[in-house]
Amino acid sequence: MSEREPEELCLAMRSPTIRETQMATTVDSRRETASLIGSDKVEGTAVYGADKQKIGSVQRIMIDKISGKVAYAVVSFGGFLGMGEDYFPMPWASLTYDTNLGGYRTNMTEGQLKGAPKYNRNTDWDWSDRSRDRAVYDYYETPLWYD
Repeated sequence: MSEREPEELCLAMRSPTIRETQMATTVDSRRETASLIGSDKVEGTAVYGADKQKIGSVQRIMIDKISGKVAYAVVSFGGFLGMGEDYFPMPWASLTYDTNLGGYRTNMTEGQLKGAPKYNRNTDWDWSDRSRDRAVYDYYETPLWYD
């Protein structure tokens, strides 16, 4: 038995107040507006190719700590339950949100994506290597976010 006072036990076991419930709902519902989206909602969002076929989903986004600009969306592709999955760092600027598809679109096809720079669970990606930034952005024919 807890050594708490009976009053503390009652407070700890009470249901949330209407105000607390409204605050939680407000915070949750504000994860997305007409023009903003929370990073946790971006992760897992489908990515579609130029042919409108799903080619993967956003695994994570990489944000430049200094400028605050989103540099990459890391798109997962292939595999099953994370096994054999490849991760493609795609320039954020190469993606556009398509409201009809409910996901991000790129001008790449699945075939073109297979030749893009990638890594997987057995390889590592050196995010601090600026030559990798250049290789990725050149592949997608997109200006570097920090130029």
